[in-house]
Amino acid sequence: MPFALQSWPSFAIAVVIAVVAAVAIGALSAVPVHVIARKRKWTHDPAASLRRPFRILVLVVLLWIAASVTFPMRDTEGRPYGVDHVALIVTIVTAAWLLTAIVSSGFRQVLGRYRLDVADNRVARRVHTQLNLLNRIAMVVIWVLALGSVLLTFPGVSAVGTSLLASAGLVSVVAGLAAQSTLANVFAGIQLAFSDAIRVDDVVIAEGQWGKIEEITLTYVVVHIWDDRRLVLPSTYFTTTPFENWTRRNSELLGAVEIDLDWRIDPEGMRERLDEVLAGTDLWDGRAKVLQLTDATGGYVRVRVLVTAKDAGTLFDLRCLVREELVAWIHSRNPSALPRTRLEQAEDPRVAPVTVDVEERTPADEQRAATAPVPTVKDPTPSGQIKHQGLFTGSEEAERRAELFTSSIPLPHADPDDDSRVTADEITRADARPVDPAHVEHRGRGDS
Repeated sequence: MPFALQSWPSFAIAVVIAVVAAVAIGALSAVPVHVIARKRKWTHDPAASLRRPFRILVLVVLLWIAASVTFPMRDTEGRPYGVDHVALIVTIVTAAWLLTAIVSSGFRQVLGRYRLDVADNRVARRVHTQLNLLNRIAMVVIWVLALGSVLLTFPGVSAVGTSLLASAGLVSVVAGLAAQSTLANVFAGIQLAFSDAIRVDDVVIAEGQWGKIEEITLTYVVVHIWDDRRLVLPSTYFTTTPFENWTRRNSELLGAVEIDLDWRIDPEGMRERLDEVLAGTDLWDGRAKVLQLTDATGGYVRVRVLVTAKDAGTLFDLRCLVREELVAWIHSRNPSALPRTRLEQAEDPRVAPVTVDVEERTPADEQRAATAPVPTVKDPTPSGQIKHQGLFTGSEEAERRAELFTSSIPLPHADPDDDSRVTADEITRADARPVDPAHVEHRGRGDS
């Protein structure tokens, strides 16, 4: 049945009345919420987050009522028109929006009671981690129900649902295999939230990076690294991989500063300087301070300083401060303790000095040595034995190559007309016979 034209004026009046009523209801409903929030000292005013979805839901409902009063919403067979169906879908979506806003506001109200900016915030970090995860689960459930409600408004969906339920076993198996990694991360995220293994704002060492847990979701964890980078890791990483949690029970930590110095270091003076440094800074929490020589090998002594601080960030700054002040003290007050490498050369008294005497020879001795026959040398290689084939020995080619590199070379201060000089060929045949010293020109006894 088509809309009646005479109903348009009444529909316009009904729309105006619905808009005015929606604005009035939204304004009036915000007043008691403000009063209750102020009286109970709520940390979060829910009216700010609920105002928009509540007013839109009231307006949609009033417009739907105005349209149903001024126009027929169903035909003669009792089937609703398209306007009525659209209004129903918009109402369901808006109601889901309002419900999510209410749930989120309630979670924020509870989280506001647990502050993270205090010294001992272990319980607060655990509550924030668990409630944030529950909030996300609640959002997913609400929107899934809203989507199911919208689908049920369409005719024939129930029949399709019946056929799908018949094959639900096969579908669940296929979906489980296809989403195996996703489901593993989801269950790992739930395990992390309620097992108290990590919490929001925990200081951890993951993948060799130092940072804080910034966000924990159903499938991944965000680590805020010290240089403002974000390391995104799957939830299964923290359930299957070892990692360091520096704030598991408390935030107080003990840190070490190690310095390698010379043996002439003054430990007592260094301890006095450490006391002065710790007394003049607020980074040290006063729990422990130790300076010890933990090693003395390899030409150095190792000085280890142990200090404590209230959290990891403060401990890092304190270690840097202590290291800087101690190094400056060593430079100014104890420079002999700076690390250095020593090299000492000493003579062995058990070894006597070697003295070489030059034999005094007469010209007659030299003449006899020059005219002495050179003995022949037989090949020492036995018959049938393979001779070594080297680069300069063992074959004819090697011998020719040796001649190129071992030609006759006159020795220094030798007379070119003297036939008694030694050639390089004679030196290479040193294994056959020793070279007679008479072949070497001797210019001693005052000769220049």
